[in-house]
Amino acid sequence: MNERIETVVLDSQGLSAWIAQDRKILAMFQVFHAMGADLVIGADTIVEVSHARVNVPRLHRVLSRVKVEPLTEDAAKASAELLKTAGLHGHKYAIDATVAEAALRQPGPVAVLTSDVDDMARLCGDRVRIIGI
Repeated sequence: MNERIETVVLDSQGLSAWIAQDRKILAMFQVFHAMGADLVIGADTIVEVSHARVNVPRLHRVLSRVKVEPLTEDAAKASAELLKTAGLHGHKYAIDATVAEAALRQPGPVAVLTSDVDDMARLCGDRVRIIGI
């Protein structure tokens, strides 16, 4: 990662990998931290990563280190518009759209850390750098 990134938005896989202390993700975060990049998630991503086996104290520690973007009515409408523009629909893409919408509102340059590179690229276009995990 040679170029500077101002904001990194995490999808559920990025957040889950951080909670699980995945070495590859932690190494990426060291680079982002050195750049001074802010880490951001959407509020609905918290719901997506929460399950019976999640390490709750670690989840709370991670959440204390990120900016959590609320899912407002305006954000939901903008997310729906992104889906329509990308030709996608349905629950399979709904949270991806909210992640993309949050990313598009952040100070740039912005990167999205995602396991869903193709759909996120369709939703964000060329305005956001997509980093696959």
